[in-house]
Formats: sequence, C-alpha cells, structure tokens
Amino acid sequence: MSAPSAQRPSAPQHTPKVSEREARQVAEDARERDWHKPSFAKELFLGRFRLDLIHPHPLPAGEDVRRGEEFLARMREFCETRIDGALIEREARIPDEVVNGLKELGALGMKIDVKYGGLGLTQVYYNKALALVGSASPAIGALLSAHQSIGVPQPLKIFGSQEQKDTFLPRLARTDISAFLLTEPDVGSDPARLATSAVPDGTDYVLDGVKLWTTNGVVADLLVVMARVPKSEGHQGGITAFVVEADAPGITVENRNAFMGLRGLENGVTRFHRVRVPAANRIGPEGAGLKIALTTLNTGRLSLPAMCVGSGKWCLKIAREWSAVREQWGRPVARHEAVGSKISFIAATTFALEAVVDLASQMADENRNDIRIEAALAKLLGSEMGCLMADELVQIRGGRGFETADSLAARGERAVPAEQMLRDMRINRIFEGSTEIMHLLIAREAVDAHLKVAGDIIDPDKPLSAKARAGANAAGFYARWLPRLVAGPGQLPGTYGEFHPAGHTDLSGHLRYVERSSRKLARSTFYAMSRWQGRMETKQGFLGRIVDIGAELFAMSAACVRAELLRTGDDHGREAYQLADAFCRQSRVRVEELFTRLWSNTDDLDRRVVDGVLSGTYTWLEEGIVDPSGEGPWIADATPGPSTRENVHRPIR
Repeated sequence: MSAPSAQRPSAPQHTPKVSEREARQVAEDARERDWHKPSFAKELFLGRFRLDLIHPHPLPAGEDVRRGEEFLARMREFCETRIDGALIEREARIPDEVVNGLKELGALGMKIDVKYGGLGLTQVYYNKALALVGSASPAIGALLSAHQSIGVPQPLKIFGSQEQKDTFLPRLARTDISAFLLTEPDVGSDPARLATSAVPDGTDYVLDGVKLWTTNGVVADLLVVMARVPKSEGHQGGITAFVVEADAPGITVENRNAFMGLRGLENGVTRFHRVRVPAANRIGPEGAGLKIALTTLNTGRLSLPAMCVGSGKWCLKIAREWSAVREQWGRPVARHEAVGSKISFIAATTFALEAVVDLASQMADENRNDIRIEAALAKLLGSEMGCLMADELVQIRGGRGFETADSLAARGERAVPAEQMLRDMRINRIFEGSTEIMHLLIAREAVDAHLKVAGDIIDPDKPLSAKARAGANAAGFYARWLPRLVAGPGQLPGTYGEFHPAGHTDLSGHLRYVERSSRKLARSTFYAMSRWQGRMETKQGFLGRIVDIGAELFAMSAACVRAELLRTGDDHGREAYQLADAFCRQSRVRVEELFTRLWSNTDDLDRRVVDGVLSGTYTWLEEGIVDPSGEGPWIADATPGPSTRENVHRPIR
C-alpha cells in the first residue's frame, strides 16, 4: 500500500498571516520588560539564592486573617449544606440556586474592594476559598476563578479608569458574572494571529469575530474581550481590551461546549457580529490588550494551583482512609512499599504545593516583590503535580478508582469520585497557558538578563555596530557574574543552621543543595546560550528542563520556609519538618534526573522522527485500525458574519 501524501491543514482565510518572527515580536512587546522589584525566582535562575526574600516567611495582617477566616467559615457551611457535587456531575450544570447562593454569600466579590461592595479578601484567603469550594465542586471553583482571576474585575482593578470601576465593580461584586474572551478557533497561545476586529466608528467600536472556550461565557453578564483595532488616522491600533455587555445586540453564544471533566463548566463559543461597544468601555489604550492580559495573569494564575492544593488534600484524605482498611496479603495496602511510596508522594507534594501557593500569594499581597515568575512556576508545578496525585489516587484505589462514584454507590460502597477527580484535573495542564507554553514563558523571563546584555549579539537583524556594543556590555556583565557561580554558601556545612533546630529533621542540607543547584542551573543556561546562541529559542526540550529544575528548587525553598514558620508558630512544626524533608528528598531525585537530561536526551532523534511522521514516512504504522472520529474540518470556520445558530446564552438571575 502506498503512503498518502501528507498535507498541512490550511488555516481559515480570515486569520491574519504572520511569520514566526512577527508572532514572537508580538509576544515580546506584550511582556513586562522591566524589573522594578526583587524576584526570588528570577534570582534563582541567575544562580543567586536570595533566601532573605522569602525568609522569615511573610505573614498576613491580623485584620486580614480575621475577615478571611470568617468568610471561610461561611463558605464551608455553604459547601457542606448547599453544594451537591454529584448532582452537578450528573446533570453537567451548576443549579441556578447554587449560583444565586454564592452571589448572596458575596463569593463573586471576594477580590473586589469593599468600597465597591466586595469582600476585599487578600490573595491568600481568596486562594484558600477557591481550594475549599473547588473541593466541593471543581466546576464551581472554575466559575469563581474565571470570574475574578482573569475576568473583568482583575483587569479593571489594575488598568481600569475610575469611571469604569464605579460603573462595573459593584455589579461584579454581587450580581454579574464575567468571562475573559481571548482564544479563537484558530488562535490559542499565538495572539499575533488574533482575528476578532474592533473597528472605530464615531464614539464606538464595532466588534466582529468568534471566540472559543469562553469559560463562563454561556452565563456571563459582562465580558472582557480582546480584539484587534486596525491602525488608522487617530488610532494607533493593535490588540485591545474591552468591557462588553453580554446581552448586547449582535452577540450570540452559539454552543455550550462539553468536556471530559468539569462537566458543570459554562464554557461556550461566542460570535460577535457588528456589536457596538462604547469607547468608554475600552480598558487602557489601544494596543495594550495583551499586556493587560499578561499582567492580569501574574497573580490570576495562582487560583489554579490553589485548587490543585485542595485536590491534593482530598487525594491524601481518601488515600489514608482507603489504604488503611483495604488489606492485601495480610496487611493494609498502605504497609506495602509499592503503595506506601505513592501515599508519601501525595502527602509531601501537597505540603510543598500549599507552601508554594501560600508564599507566592502572601508575596502578592505585600507587593514588595515581582512575582510574575513565582506565579507561573506555581501554576506549572500545581497543574503537573495535581494530575500526578490524582492519577496515583486512582492507582491506589485500583478498580474502584476507575469506577464512577454513582456505580460504587449503586452496589453499596462509598461513592468516592476518584475517576472524576482525574478527569477534572487534566485540564489544568492546558488552562491559562499549557505546560509547554508555561515552559517557554518562564524560560524567556529566566534568560532575560542574558538577552538584555547579549541579545544583540545573537540577533541576525542587528548591524555589526550594535553587535560590537553588545559584546562590550556582555564582557563586563559576565566578568562580574560568572566568578560568582563557582562557589557559594551551599558549600559550607554550617550554612542555614536555623533550619536544623534541636530535635527536628535537618532541612539545612536541602537549602544548601538549592543554593548549589541554583548556581549549576545558571552555569548550564550560560553554556547553552554560548553553544546555541540564536538557536536557543528552538531548544524547547532543554528550556523546559531548565524551567522544571527551577520549579523544583522554588518548591523546595518554599517547603523549608513553611516548615520553619510552622515550627516557630508551634503549629505541627515537627510533622511539617518531616513532610518538607520528604518532599525535598523526592525533589532532589527529580532534579538530578533533569540535570542529566539537559545534555543526555533524545531531542535531536525526536525531531527526525517528527519530520518522518509529518512527511508520511510512517503511515504504514497506522494500518490495522479504524478511526472512530466523525467527519468535519479540524478547525471550525470562524468567518465573521451574522450567526445562524440559536443563542444559548442564559444569564442567571
């Protein structure tokens, strides 16, 4: 049988055509370039272990704790008495009365200032509330997070005018649900190809286009929409953010999407056809949309790992209860090493992940540090580890882990939704930046210092004069920086002695390991840049491992600092030290493997295999099956125009 010729699917014709370089430049222009505040994670990637930036662990103010704990108590009662997670899973919908109850509770305004009718909770307590409600129903956690973390309230808080805040925030605090609309059928993490347009017309803009995967979009009252303004006289143009009324004429929610998990998610496809939006609803200047989106995500990303903490706590509870009663070969399964190691991983990882989220959240509240890398690392670590913990729970439960909660209940056993947890958690590796995109985003920030001093050297478009100036600057920078990577406090046995208190597990050795590994990480990055220069951006496997090492080192640091905080506060200090020690030892195994794989891997071979796959060389390997997929295009047509579909928008009142 001859192999069919491989064809590259064509993009929809209305999508802007951009080169790889142009796409990268759009992303580069949107990122926050300056560092006005210190960053623990940024320093970590540069080989400088700044423990002083996170230790002693920052603490919330007493009044913030009081208000936060009072709300958590009300939220817990609501979760226990008003939320039926199994019902939401069966019916694939959050009951309207539950949403209205959340409104009455003030949950829509957790992060909105009290002067606008919100609760004014800190980031720390907002995240604790999401972890709590997400454990009752991940779909509700997603609804509240999409509304406040990336929806209309957060960009208005940072970039909105006073008039916009006065107009919209009171509604968003109590009654109105919001959604964030960026993704399009053919545009994901490459916003340079954004097709939705916003054409100026008098005192309005006219929106046309289609948005995909609009979480909360089916029930939203207000939308924050990213659209491209064409450049014209009096308009600088570019991707721009708008607040849009969800019931405005010309808006059609054409489909409520269904997924493998988060079955209660109100996620849809939204079409805009000649939708008029007042210029007063534009957030910030024209062309600032992507910068607004990325800045919003700096702290907005913390909500996702916060809910992963909640799932980790639940996985630990179920693993503990189940493995103590289930016997195999005369002993509880927890006493068998193969199962026990999984339980240890869940316990230690949950402790470390909570340490990362709480530390980054408190740093966000204090606003003394730039946490853009810390928040991204928390999202990366939480989404990856959260999936692993859920998967390990299913394995610990065996056949019962694969069985649905309804089926378990029907035959008389406890209705434990382990398989649902695994399905619900899987999206976190894609939501708000996939793992692969997070690797690239964090890697770009990690090498920022190098690009600032040596970027012109490896830029093929720069003239020789610019390269010469960059060479001189780079020589000075590296002459000061490189010698500091040779030796450091991590090589001195007594360093960080306060983390080895009498009668407790020794954590000081782990911090010395972090310090040494931080310098090794920086040396590896420098060597790679010297070796590959302009091709560095194509070495995504290498960059991903560099970022994963940084994530592990950040988590180890946070775990040790949290353990010491709990010890000094006489709050399970001994047990916290044990969990931190377990996590650090597990993490060090992963770090050593990642360091090895920096230089010993199959990246080049993998690229050759991919070339063969795409050219049709291996199509013979696909023989012997049938493809159950349906007919239709790979990417739905999103040509602007009037909708031909029924509007399934259903605001909740």
